[in-house]
Amino acid sequence: MPKQLSSAIDPGDVVFLRVSDKLITARFISSGVGALIFLALTAVPLVLKLTGVWAGYPAWLAWAAPAVVVIVMIWEMILIPRQVRAIGYAERDDDLLIRSGILFHRVMVVPYGRMQYVDVTMGPLERMLGLSTIHLHTASPGTNALLNGLPAPEAARLREQLSARGEAKLAGL
Repeated sequence: MPKQLSSAIDPGDVVFLRVSDKLITARFISSGVGALIFLALTAVPLVLKLTGVWAGYPAWLAWAAPAVVVIVMIWEMILIPRQVRAIGYAERDDDLLIRSGILFHRVMVVPYGRMQYVDVTMGPLERMLGLSTIHLHTASPGTNALLNGLPAPEAARLREQLSARGEAKLAGL
């Protein structure tokens, strides 16, 4: 069962559930692959400088560019676990709450009666880790909510639950 979260802007009577910790692994993999590609690109001038092909290239710049990429990569790897632990959701009688953010906390309220449809997706990495992403589409394109890192069975349950609650609220209009 996911662990509970709390924040200063959370409603007092709501218990937020965390997404799966496997999302940390997924973000490590995707960020790591991107960072390694970027590191390889920024290391090309350094390799050319060290092999003598591009002797006129400034040595400080040849070393600085890959170093900055490594520093940013380390910083991102430190932040990812905290970012994932900050993501949570809570089902209430009339709406779904989704919270996120470390520095800037955000709580999004999605009323069931405003939901038009609910998507559940799994990319290749998510499928490998048994995770899913839920997209909540509302009448307003600016309020479409996204909740990623859910275990696949929980995402399927939540999709059915949200669809049923949305239909019940729409029928009452």
